[in-house]
This record gives sequence, C-alpha cells and structure tokens, in this order.
Amino acid sequence: MKAPPLLAAVPQLLERPFAIDGPDAFNALAMDLFRLHATHNPVYRGFLDAARIDPATVKEPNAIPCLPITLFRNQHVLLEGLDPKLTFTSSGTTGAVTSHHHVPWPEVYERSFFTSFKTVYGDPKEWRILALLPAYLERTGSSLVYMAEKLIAASGDPLSGTYLYKYSELADVLRRSELEGRMTLLLGVTFALLDLAEQFPMPLKHTVIMETGGMKGRRPEIVREELHRILISAFGVPTIHSEYGMTELLSQAWSTSDGIYRCPPWMQVRIRDVNDPFAKETDGRTGAIDVIDLANIASCPFISTQDLGRRNADGSFEVLGRFDHSDVRGCNLLVEN
Repeated sequence: MKAPPLLAAVPQLLERPFAIDGPDAFNALAMDLFRLHATHNPVYRGFLDAARIDPATVKEPNAIPCLPITLFRNQHVLLEGLDPKLTFTSSGTTGAVTSHHHVPWPEVYERSFFTSFKTVYGDPKEWRILALLPAYLERTGSSLVYMAEKLIAASGDPLSGTYLYKYSELADVLRRSELEGRMTLLLGVTFALLDLAEQFPMPLKHTVIMETGGMKGRRPEIVREELHRILISAFGVPTIHSEYGMTELLSQAWSTSDGIYRCPPWMQVRIRDVNDPFAKETDGRTGAIDVIDLANIASCPFISTQDLGRRNADGSFEVLGRFDHSDVRGCNLLVEN
C-alpha cells in the first residue's frame, strides 16, 4: 500500500505541532492534517462519507468534523501505510469494549507530555515524582502509566516511583520529602488519593497533589469541588492540581487550581451541542467536549469525546461530567450535580 504523500516529509511533519507559535500556525497545520486524514485515513474518510460531508467544503478549522471517540473501540484508526510501535488501551468497566490507540511514533507522545509538563511545572529533575495509580498499574497498555514512568525516570530521584496499594510506604516517602524540603509531585487516581487521605492525613507544604482518573467504580462519584475540599483538608495544600488526557489523545491539558484546564499550543478544546454533533456552542455555555490534538498526527487529530464541559474565552476549559450510560473511564471525569 502506498504511503500518503505528506508522510514523505515525516521529520518536518512531526516537528510542526511543537513549532506552533500562534493561531495562524495552528490553523494551517489543522487544515493540512484534515486534508491528510480525509484522504488517507480509512476510518475518518468513512465517517465523513457517512455524514455526507464533502472535505472540499471544509474551509477552516472550526468547521472540521470530529471523529466520535467510540470508533476507537472497534476500528483500526490509523493513516494507511503505517504500523504502530505501541498500542495504548483504555480502562473500562468489566466486560466493556475498550479503546485502542495505535501509535507509530512514541517519541511524539513523549515530546508532547514532556514539553507541556515542563511549561507548567519545570524540569522533571526538579521534582520527586510519586505515582499512585492502582487500576492503571494493574493492566497493560495504559498511556497514563507510560507518561508517569517516563517522568519518574526523568526526575532522576531514587525515591521517585509508582505505587500500587503501598499507602504506608508512600506516606513514609511523603514525610521524608517534607523533612528534606524536596519538591514532590503526587500523581494519583482519585479513589486512591481518597484512600490515602483517610489513612494517612498529613500536612504537605512541599508537595503538589495532582488527581486524575476518577473512581473506576471503587467509590461513589462525587463532584470535583467536594473531592478537592476533602484532599485540601487532609493534606493542608492550598489547591489540588489535575490532568486531563485520555487513551485516544497524545496531549494533556493541566489544571493548577479550581479545575480550570489549559492546553498546550498544539491542542484546543471546543464545545458542541449535545444534541447536534456538528453545531458549536459559544464560550461560557455547557456542552460536549471536542478536542483538536495536532500531536495525533497518525491516528486522528479531531476527536469528539463523551465528556461534558465549558470553554472560557481565553481557551481554558472545565470538565463538568460525562454523558449518561458512557463507560467509567478516562482521566478526571467526575459527575457534577
């Protein structure tokens, strides 16, 4: 099978997301990738055909149709002529069909999360990084675990590491970090952070707590504000940080307070009408989240999620919950009343 012509210049193509310096560069790459996928991605092309959308009529990024995320469950979403080096899989309820994200260039994913992490938090070498990720560590193919392990290795700290249910051992490391005055990042799945808060509450002056991943069916879902209140009370931190990402994306948005997420330059969120997938909501209105992730060069950069949210005028956004009857999976998806 003949590879797409644009892939003849792969090195340049892989650099372009990380060279974006403003709206014009973002829009230009978005349109280039739209034309590439509309022609050479069989699943995306089939989606456009089924929706009776002529790619020639799409003239600007805001009009680019987003692929329903559910197609990653039962379709091989990938540009023709490419083979994956990694395949990430989503978590899900027992018996659920999970998503598969085929990744030909793992270095693009690594560059994406390292670059955006450094922009918000600085060099990983400045941190002791502790990952409390049961549920994710208990299966294979987690993109979150892949990111956490790479960041842990980059920290170079001998006490950085992943923890399954070793709450006592983790608490000892946190106490040591406090005594040493060591900047520490605790990345935890939501239900495990609540377990830690109940069993080992302690004041943490040098630790950033970052929650992700939801309850995974281990605890009743609660609203974000209540979760953050519990963790702030247990650990004496001023705010709780969050990470928004998912199996089907190669980029993350980060929140440093109040559940307000900010995207790296190569990622944008927009909001669609919950009843019409091709109608856009204005800033400030609640709807379903669509993501343009220009690091998703090989699979699909245009993803229609099952998350509910609200976009702000500056491009930041909030995650407010998930559609009814959708799988309990993904990162930081709490149901809001």
